[in-house]
Amino acid sequence: MTTTQARSVHTASLLDGEIVEESDLGSMRRVTADNLPILNRLSIKRVLLNPGAMRTPHWHANANELTYCVSGTALVSILDSGSKFSTFIVTAGQMFHAESGSLHHIENIGDDVAEFIIAFRNELPEDFGFGATLGAFSDAVLGNTYDLPSADFAKIRRSTRDHKLAARIGDPVVPAAAHFNDPHKFDVEAQSPGLNYVSGNARFARDQFWPILKDISMYSLRVTENGMREPHWHPVTAEMGYVNHGDARMTIMNPDGTLDTWNLTTGDMYFIPRAYPHHIENTGTDPWHFLIFFDQPFPADIGYRASASAYSREVLAATFGTHIDDLPQFPFTPADPLIVTRTNPLD
Repeated sequence: MTTTQARSVHTASLLDGEIVEESDLGSMRRVTADNLPILNRLSIKRVLLNPGAMRTPHWHANANELTYCVSGTALVSILDSGSKFSTFIVTAGQMFHAESGSLHHIENIGDDVAEFIIAFRNELPEDFGFGATLGAFSDAVLGNTYDLPSADFAKIRRSTRDHKLAARIGDPVVPAAAHFNDPHKFDVEAQSPGLNYVSGNARFARDQFWPILKDISMYSLRVTENGMREPHWHPVTAEMGYVNHGDARMTIMNPDGTLDTWNLTTGDMYFIPRAYPHHIENTGTDPWHFLIFFDQPFPADIGYRASASAYSREVLAATFGTHIDDLPQFPFTPADPLIVTRTNPLD
C-alpha cells in the first residue's frame, strides 16, 4: 500500500518543532524522539541568535554535537577535558563539532541573525547549562572551589533553571586565536564537491576529511530542478535530513512492504532507519539543498543502478517474476552515481 501525504511517521517540520526557548534574543526549536518517535540515535535542533545574543555555556550529557552555520557570524568556544580550550569564528557554510560533555557556547558577534542547524548523536539529548549547575551548590562549596569567601556568591541570584539564551553585555571579546583554523571547525562549503554531476553535487563532512568525527557525519547535497537522488539504502547507518532550501518528494519502503511518499519543503526534516530503501527527487523549479546527517563517521550506500548490474538477467527475471525478454536493458553500472538526471516526467 502506498501512502501519499503531506506528513508521515518519518518527517516533521523543524520550523514548527518543539519550542525549547524563545524571546527577543532568538529561539531554539527541536525535534527529538518525544516528537518523532521513529528517531533513533539522531535528533535535530534549530537555533536562531539575534545580534548580541548567545547560547550560554553548556554541555550535552549523552550526545556528540555536529553544527552547521546557515547564516551569520558567531564566536564558538569549547573547553574539552584536560583543560584544552578552543575558540574560533564560524560563518555561513562552516561547521563545528563538540564532544559529549565538552563545555561550549555560541555567540553572535555579527550584525545579522545567526542561524544554526544542530544534529545530536542521540534521539533524546540531555543538556546541562553551566549557569544552572552553579545553582546546585551552596555558597560555601563554591567559595571553597574558587578560593573565595562564600559571601561573594551570595550576591549572585542562582537557580538550577538553565538560561539557554542570554544577551552579551558590551562588545564581543574575540581573541586573536579565534581567527585561526581549529580541529573542531570544518568549512564544508569551501570543499570541492566530492561528487559532481550535471544534476547536482555533494560535499562531505566525514572522518576522511575531518578526523575529529567519531560517530556522526554530514553531506551537503544539492540537486537541480531536473535531478533525482536514485533509490538506495545505507547498510550500516541511519539518515536524518534537513531541507535548507527547496521542494522535494521522498519515498521510503518499510519492512512490511508499505510505502510512505510525501512532500518536503524548506524547514522540514526527516529520518530514515538503517537500510530502509528510499529516494528523493526535486519537485520545485529551483535547486534544493539538503543537510544530511548520518550516525556513522563514514556513511556508505548501495544503489539500485549497481544492484541491477550485480546479477545476471536470469537472476533478475526470477527476482522480478517476469520473462527475461521483458526485462529492461539495464545499463552496466559498477559504481552508483548518487545523483541522476530525471528524463521522465514526475508521476
